[in-house]
Amino acid sequence: MSAQHTLEPAIRVRGIEKSFKDVHVLRGIDFDVAAGSVFALLGSNGAGKTTLVRILATLLTADAGTATVNGFDVAEKPESVRDSISLTGQFAAVDEVLTGRENLMLIARLRHEKKPNAIADDLLDRFSLTAAADRKAATYSGGMRRRLDIAMSLIGEPGIIFLDEPTTGLDPQARLEVWQTVKQLAERGTTVLLTTQYLDEAEHLADRIAILHEGAIIQNGTLAELKQLLPPAKVEYVEKQPSLEDVFLALVGDAVAVAPTGRTTP
Repeated sequence: MSAQHTLEPAIRVRGIEKSFKDVHVLRGIDFDVAAGSVFALLGSNGAGKTTLVRILATLLTADAGTATVNGFDVAEKPESVRDSISLTGQFAAVDEVLTGRENLMLIARLRHEKKPNAIADDLLDRFSLTAAADRKAATYSGGMRRRLDIAMSLIGEPGIIFLDEPTTGLDPQARLEVWQTVKQLAERGTTVLLTTQYLDEAEHLADRIAILHEGAIIQNGTLAELKQLLPPAKVEYVEKQPSLEDVFLALVGDAVAVAPTGRTTP
């Protein structure tokens, strides 16, 4: 593999637009996602995050613009894109009648993998599900189901995974379990595009964060770069660095006052 190829972004988006009748959902989206990084699309409900992911996963067609995933144009080579990615939606897509092991083996067989048993054992171990391998998925906690869902999506070793609001509806402990899973994916070199409305999630997980607001990306950078957009606040003569929440609210124009402690007040 050439050095030039390794420098190419895993995902490249240029001028993507999408409307549904008279509603403009995406308004000229541009960004790159570096291979092996975690990239967060941060935005409120209705900002267009899921629509964009569905376009990149070839489930929707953009009205304008171009996008490549793993070097393949999403409009011209959708089959090649699908072979390169995995998509995990907002709710765990596991079969609750089957056990954790059976869910994994089913997907392995559907993907025509030669050793479904070995693949299932490896993923159960990686995602700390071995002890629950032969229990029905219906008995799993929310965090366990989500970990199983992500494990299923990794069968076939896709280089790029889309996680569309993966912690929606999970309790704090389950969220932490999913965060650890995402970190492990990144450590193994998987490219992760994560959509979230949770500021702390983007802050803890992402190498870069793009803030999506009303269908447009209004800022894109590392956490440190985004924090530099606001000056430090002084509390009793001590500088308080702005949080991602401060940056987000300032950028989207939310009329919320922030108390010196960092808590929001009416």
